Order: sequence, then structure tokens, then C-alpha cells
Amino acid sequence: MIRPYRTEDLAGIMDIGNRAWQPIYRMFNDVYGEELLGVISGDTRTCKGEQIRSHCAAHPEWTLVCEENGRVVGFVTFVLDPNRKIGTIGNNAVDPACGLKGKGQEMYQAALRFFRDNGMLYASVRTGLDDAHAPARRAYERAGFDIRHDDVTYYMKL
Repeated sequence: MIRPYRTEDLAGIMDIGNRAWQPIYRMFNDVYGEELLGVISGDTRTCKGEQIRSHCAAHPEWTLVCEENGRVVGFVTFVLDPNRKIGTIGNNAVDPACGLKGKGQEMYQAALRFFRDNGMLYASVRTGLDDAHAPARRAYERAGFDIRHDDVTYYMKL
């Protein structure tokens, strides 16, 4: 079941986010090194959860939760831009330990319905081009995202 976020969901979705992003942060550590990753992200054990907390505090209405048998197993955050009529999917994850297939797609479809119901004409989502983000790219393409623009971010030590 996909439903609107409730404040009692916060600890659970923060935990899911923190655990789900660990493979990505390991890749970032390999690419950036510990010092730059610390500057960019802070404490990688908790920073994703803090992003989720901040989003839910500002816009609880722009978060959906996936619940299975009374247990929260996933979430998707998003932002609506009514001027440009674009809904943008933000942080989202399915609990890595839940073992359920298809929950991400259910959440994306629910978010896309929310976008349509609120007058959005386009949906966007951003992800990395590295191997750690390959599952996310496949999931977004399965959900129907088909217009793509690639970019590169460079860093250098001063």
C-alpha cells in the first residue's frame, strides 16, 4: 500500500534511506576519497536520513510511504514546481532487507499520479552514471523516464 507520509514514519524512512545509500557512499569514497566525501556529504552513515528529515519537515505532503503488512518498507520524496509544471522525484528507497520486488515501481507510479493530479506536465529524476547507480537508472527507465541529459561534475584539490 502506498500512502501519504505521517510523522511517525520519519525514523523508519530515515533508517531505510541511510542503509539503502551505503553502497553509493562506498563508491563515492572510492572515487572522491574520505576527505572530499566528508566535505560533500558529512557523516555518510546519517546524512541521507538528515536530508529526508529536512524534506519531511518542509514538505510532509510531498512524501509517500510504502507499507506492507503494517511495516514501512519504502518511501519517495518529491517536489512540485507549479510554475514550470514539473514534478521532481527526490530521495527514494525500498528497504534493502525487505526482499520485496516491485515496490519501487509502485512508489514511482504513485508519485507520477500525484504529479498529474496536481497539474504537472513533466516529471524528472536525477541519478548518477556510475555502476552504483545502475539499479536506480534501470528502475527509472522501467517507470517510463525516457528523456535524458547527462552531465559531469569535476572536483580538484586546491
